[in-house]
Amino acid sequence: MDNGGISYQKFLDGDDEGIVEIIRDYKDGLTLYISGITGNISLAEEIMEDVFFRLVTKKPRFSGKSSFRTWLYAIGRNSAIDTLRKRNKISDTPLDEYTNIADEKAIEKDYLRQEQKITLHRAMQRLNPDYRQVLYLSFFENFSNGETAKVMHRTKRQIENLLYRAKQSLKSELEKEGFEYEVL
Repeated sequence: MDNGGISYQKFLDGDDEGIVEIIRDYKDGLTLYISGITGNISLAEEIMEDVFFRLVTKKPRFSGKSSFRTWLYAIGRNSAIDTLRKRNKISDTPLDEYTNIADEKAIEKDYLRQEQKITLHRAMQRLNPDYRQVLYLSFFENFSNGETAKVMHRTKRQIENLLYRAKQSLKSELEKEGFEYEVL
């Protein structure tokens, strides 16, 4: 059991410090991952808070079949998709247009301080949402292909193919901006 799993078990056993540790360790990464799905950092923060609220109130069972982080990110992904579906039913705005809502400049200034990272972030925003997800989980969160497959509800082979296509697409986007890279 990884540290998140240990902290979650501490919380389930009555030690509130466990949930504090989980929130401290996972809130930023989870928010950025969800932001890649929703295209809106404010909405991503709301969903992240809902995910942790659900952990505290409903106390879902963590089986330990995957890492705690994989399990938590899968909950975050499912919550983001559910929220977008609900908002799509309420609004006439197509789901694809939600990617244009985010204030990319604010995200870039707050999180991506170096110029190359800003260029990379912009290129990733133009990618297919599945490509963004697989690249984010694999490279920013260091998930294995197996963990990424569990989060995205795909097979490991599908993730390998998706990751290959995502890298090629990102490489093409970066070349359009004149980005010089060593290894992608």
